[in-house]
Amino acid sequence: MLGLKLFHTTRSGMIEVKPRLAQMEADVQSLVEAHMETLLGVTFLASEYVIDCTDGGRVDSLGLDENGAPVVVEYKRGTSVGVINQGLYYMAWLMAHKDAFRNLVRNRLGASAASQVLWSAPRLICVAGDFTRYDAHAVREHRRNIDLVRYRYFGNDHIGLETVASVTGQPTAIKRAHRGGAGLPSTRKRDGAMTELVEAVDEVLLGIGDGVTRFQRKQYVAYQRLRNFACVCPPQHTKLLVYLKADSKEVDLVPGFTRDVTGLGHHGTGDLEVQLRTERDLDRARDVFRASYAAA
Repeated sequence: MLGLKLFHTTRSGMIEVKPRLAQMEADVQSLVEAHMETLLGVTFLASEYVIDCTDGGRVDSLGLDENGAPVVVEYKRGTSVGVINQGLYYMAWLMAHKDAFRNLVRNRLGASAASQVLWSAPRLICVAGDFTRYDAHAVREHRRNIDLVRYRYFGNDHIGLETVASVTGQPTAIKRAHRGGAGLPSTRKRDGAMTELVEAVDEVLLGIGDGVTRFQRKQYVAYQRLRNFACVCPPQHTKLLVYLKADSKEVDLVPGFTRDVTGLGHHGTGDLEVQLRTERDLDRARDVFRASYAAA
């Protein structure tokens, strides 16, 4: 975040490290690509990917996010100038050339990943030194998943990212109005109490803060703020499992309620499992939900 202050310790005391822009756009691109999974929750696939079309062009970065959605990442050193339109152009090419992207995924990640690409939710992430208020307005006019991310360097060893705008193709307000519709884990013939719990969890996660989007996968529903912060699995007979990105080492684990699942296979992302049986459990989980949202 740009409001974050960093200090360097010297013999004479603490010196504040001033935020700055990169010297070159390529510096930002190289750093993000080297740490894309940590910074953006995206698996890096290719850099300067040449597209084959009438006007040609090179996609700065291509990736696959935690939910299997294809991602185009575009960079600008300073204030965004045309980066959104450029990114949308590359997204249009991507959706018209799915086989080329599948082949890229297959070559990098294997056939299984290539067969599970989430084509219903392609994403554009624009990383720049700054954006104008017109940029934030413009992305809301597109029916695409677009994230505007502002960066700053702190000294030579630290970079900070701040989400300026995060827009999904379907506004969150519409999602909330249709809580019982598509997008939620299937309750099938569960009892009424479990159905109400599923809907209550959905409402809490969508309303936990700004920029929350929801993506439906076969095995789970992901709640995302640039990166996933919660994954909700279809309800079991007596409980609902939620996986979070909160640090399990900073949570007081309670048997039957919270569990560290690091290294254990499960659907969705996150190493902290929360087991919800009643709406009272949901009230107990609100703080750890917020911690996971903040971590994302």
